[in-house]
Amino acid sequence: MALSRFRNHVLAVLVVGLACSALRAQDLNDQLEQAMKDAVRKVSPSVVQIVTQGGADLVVPSPKGPVFRKALGPTTGLIVGSDGYVISSAFNFINNPTNILVQVPGHAEPFIAKKVATDRSKMLTLLKIEQNQLPVPVMAPLKEIHEGQWAIALGRTLDAKRDAPPSISVGIISALGRIWGKAIQTDAKISPVNYGGPIIDIQGRVQGILVPASPQGQDETAGFEWYDSGIGFAIPYEDVLAVVPKLKLGKDLKKGVLGVRLKSDDIYSTKVEIGDVSRDTTAAKAGIKAGDVIIELEGHPVERMAQVMHILGRKYEGDKVSLKYKRGANVIELKDVELIGALQGYTHPFLGILPMRDDPRAGVEVRFVYPKSPADKAGIKAGDRILKFGVGKDLKTFAGPKQARDEFFDFLNTQSPGSEIQLEVARKEGKTDALTVTLDSMTEDIGVPEKLPEKSTLEKARDPLEVTKKKPEVDKIAKIDTGLLKRTTATGEHKYWVWVPDNYNPNVSHALVVWLHPPGKKEVKDVEDFTDTWTDFCEDQHIIMVGPTTDNENGWAPGQAEFVLEAVRDTLNRYTIDKQRVVAHGMGIGGQMALFLGFNHRDIFKGVATTGAIVSNPRENVNNQRLAFFLAGGELDPLVKNISESKTKLIDLKYPVVFRQFAERGREYFTTAQLRELVRWIDSLDKQ
Repeated sequence: MALSRFRNHVLAVLVVGLACSALRAQDLNDQLEQAMKDAVRKVSPSVVQIVTQGGADLVVPSPKGPVFRKALGPTTGLIVGSDGYVISSAFNFINNPTNILVQVPGHAEPFIAKKVATDRSKMLTLLKIEQNQLPVPVMAPLKEIHEGQWAIALGRTLDAKRDAPPSISVGIISALGRIWGKAIQTDAKISPVNYGGPIIDIQGRVQGILVPASPQGQDETAGFEWYDSGIGFAIPYEDVLAVVPKLKLGKDLKKGVLGVRLKSDDIYSTKVEIGDVSRDTTAAKAGIKAGDVIIELEGHPVERMAQVMHILGRKYEGDKVSLKYKRGANVIELKDVELIGALQGYTHPFLGILPMRDDPRAGVEVRFVYPKSPADKAGIKAGDRILKFGVGKDLKTFAGPKQARDEFFDFLNTQSPGSEIQLEVARKEGKTDALTVTLDSMTEDIGVPEKLPEKSTLEKARDPLEVTKKKPEVDKIAKIDTGLLKRTTATGEHKYWVWVPDNYNPNVSHALVVWLHPPGKKEVKDVEDFTDTWTDFCEDQHIIMVGPTTDNENGWAPGQAEFVLEAVRDTLNRYTIDKQRVVAHGMGIGGQMALFLGFNHRDIFKGVATTGAIVSNPRENVNNQRLAFFLAGGELDPLVKNISESKTKLIDLKYPVVFRQFAERGREYFTTAQLRELVRWIDSLDKQ
């Protein structure tokens, strides 16, 4: 009996305890919910809605495919000055809108805003509206932000006129110092509607401004494809407020760089060895040279380029840094090295010749000489053969006939426009001359030759001895099917087609054109019509075409690049392809995808040909990976002005560019006459 009473007493205590715990948990939950509501209420009056009007059509990647649109709103901004200054993500203005409207909570009508300046490092844009006495939120100091803290993301998706509350997504601070030291990471739900809005803490203080961001990219859209993925980024509000006074001056802020390029593209494993130094930079003036190895930056030892990028991530053009580098056994220290805003575009040198292809003999035979080029001025003529090359008195003989053209490419890539090279040239008449040639620049002024010699190859791409060995892969090439061939990737998940001309000869190196179709253009009839347009050109000029297809009705997205590359690599392995003439080609969204592939996979692509597509944020030109552009647009295409501006952007970065504006045409494909010039451009991509 006593035991029973004791047991009942214990049970009663447990029940009361559990009930109290439940009440305490409910009470804590209620308190947390109320605290979040109070925090949002504090900041809400400062969170504005931004609507953009007009501007260019743009392709923006997303998890479900690309978004093709003129306006990207409504989006979000945050008041940072009581006198009318608003900060937002630069992503919201990538299409250069003609009008920007800012709706401030509690005001009946939106305000017209003007862009003041953009922070090109953190991708933030400062706006100004004509209004005073606006509420400015409180800042959460960066030193008080820690992993695991609450992070509440706000956006203005609802009607701001009626003072509706902002949209809310709750998460935590998951990491600090991300994106090379510039950003806070959160798992709160981040979408384009709250880019430019704040994340706040439980006290109602602003922790940061939400932006798309990626460690692999630097432009306004970098990281956009991650939205709603549980990975979001915000620029610390303390850092934002630190640059607002500079932005108010009306000049864009640029990321600070040293003005050097690494020898290797591997930023995580290899040492920080300098490949080359941009001219007229502080680094060059300080004596840094190719081959030097940076071992310390701002007092921190560095062994990989990723560490350098992390240290420089928060610095701007004009900032000064200290560093140490190693040259041989010597360690050299530098102080006050001023960072530049961007690397000067690398200009490829130009001799002015087209080489004969598939040549089994020693040296490089000249197929064509560009008028008024350095080669022309030096008296080099078609039919001459370059036997030796070098700088100064030491001339080098080509290592082997099959590598001669590419070996000469590699040599020229080590030179600069204006430098002198020495050549030993065997004339077609029989004599041999020693020539000194001053190299020119590979610029848009070169243009496309009006006529090229029909014979472009000596048809000796493969060693005849290989054929007699009867290797399985050689037999496979020898028995290759021609015409329109349907294929799938190794997993069977993606489809693509290949068009091989009927006169395909494996002893001839072919150009490869990768066609990225516009939205919806993937039916059999569409493919057949397209290849019919190219048939004669492919047969006459030795061109193979590859057509990856996407099932997305909206077209292409960067996330599909890997499957496109798989199709391209498979084609490269099956056929005799000239790797100096692999071209990404597309119209509209397909053209945008072609541009993406060209900039991001230039180890494969040497040319990009588009119509009706624009360049928003081109990557820099580099010395050992040539890339050329053929941009076209109809004068009736609303994008034609932007296409013309794309040409200017590329020229500023020293890319060779051809731009064609077609009269009385809109967003249409090339006519036969226009294609003829494009094909000559492809035929001349291996110019030297």
